[in-house]
Amino acid sequence: MNRKIIEDIITKDYNTIQDKIGDFLKSELEKRRSGGLVFGLSGGIDSAVIAFLCAKFAKEKSLALIMPNGKITPNSETEDAIKIVDALSIEYKLIDIGFIHKEYSKYIEPSPLAFGNLGARIRANMLYYYANARNSLVLGSSDKSEFLIGYFTKFGDGAADLLPIVSLYKTQIRELAKSLGISQNVISKPSGPHLWEGHTAETEIGLNYEEIDSILFCTVEKGQSIEETAKITEIPISDVDKIYRMYKKSEHKRTTPTQCTI
Repeated sequence: MNRKIIEDIITKDYNTIQDKIGDFLKSELEKRRSGGLVFGLSGGIDSAVIAFLCAKFAKEKSLALIMPNGKITPNSETEDAIKIVDALSIEYKLIDIGFIHKEYSKYIEPSPLAFGNLGARIRANMLYYYANARNSLVLGSSDKSEFLIGYFTKFGDGAADLLPIVSLYKTQIRELAKSLGISQNVISKPSGPHLWEGHTAETEIGLNYEEIDSILFCTVEKGQSIEETAKITEIPISDVDKIYRMYKKSEHKRTTPTQCTI
């Protein structure tokens, strides 16, 4: 793989980026006359970045919901999430969704993938319950890499009022995390939604984020063809084609529902 592309992607002024996101959050709170911000905190890097940004720019108005599924979520993830809120002194609630998730299984037909996605939609319900109760806005933690390839559950972890970090690739999020002082343990751990046991993103997708970001940068941002991208990135053309197909196929996740105009 051509490392120069990744260097081009991650070379940014991350202190300025922090300030821009902070201004965005404060502006939206004022414009929408909102009482605060609610976000899910898994213990992974994306939600950790959201937590640190909220602590820096809107601490008194932020609520973190830690929502593990006790039978699926690794204990280390929940422990990392609790360490984050304790260190940042952010208000939080710990809600194990495992019982709720299990109750659904009594009334619906089996489908492992749909049932995994249901867990993400249960979490969205919790976020919007507290947002509704507190006149708050829900923050989504989708980064640009996962947003572009549709690696999120529609109306699950993709449900949000604001997307503060959606302009940043995963490799850029790692650099932003360093600038915020997030622990190396959180930065370096494998990313994953943990919708089922052992569920990690790079394993499911089949490529690492350096490869994914390089492909998206060339095809989506630079408008280069699949063939050109494979040559420039030195990534097999089959992998380039796979990521580009994911981008095109998931377009419906990034748009509002299609309307019938009469």
